Amino acid sequence: MISVLKFLFRLLGYGFLAVAIVAGISDASTSIAQSQVYMAPLGYVWAGLSPQTLELVQQSAPAGLWGVAQQTVLLWPVWAVLAPLGMLLLWLGARRRRQLAQFA
Repeated sequence: MISVLKFLFRLLGYGFLAVAIVAGISDASTSIAQSQVYMAPLGYVWAGLSPQTLELVQQSAPAGLWGVAQQTVLLWPVWAVLAPLGMLLLWLGARRRRQLAQFA
């Protein structure tokens, strides 16, 4: 059971990292095209891709928590949110190496 969860953590971690890389490349190419720095906020991208889930999370989250999330995390660039989350999931799903007994 634990190995299945670790596999899912690794799978989600690699997925989040892939999306973070694509978002970073997209932001970089948009910045070059506009000749100014542009970083798409998570809230803007989320509202563009799936506004129904954004509203669902907004309605189900406690008011205090949603206010903090809306003022901070949803204003951060997509890659700045998903890359650390992906790294955390990869760390949680990492295969632990067995320590071999070493006798002197």
